[in-house]
Amino acid sequence: MTDRNDNALIITLNMAGVALSYGLLAISLWLSTDVPLSTKGFWGMGIVLLTLSLINVVKYRFDQRSSEDRIRKIEDARNEKMLEEALREEA
Repeated sequence: MTDRNDNALIITLNMAGVALSYGLLAISLWLSTDVPLSTKGFWGMGIVLLTLSLINVVKYRFDQRSSEDRIRKIEDARNEKMLEEALREEA
């Protein structure tokens, strides 16, 4: 139960950090008068697409780790069942 609360706190802090960084980026792009509007849009799109890519990388890494854990659990259960059967045959 504590892990869930710790994860929720970490996720909340990360979301606040992302929101703050997007806010500061928007303010800096809005207030910079030396940069043309097309360049500001390009920078903004780049940041948004980078964020989406990072979310996808993390999701796929999490899915891969989850799949490896599931396969390991299945193999452990199979090995345990084989061991139990071998012990029954000996008795």
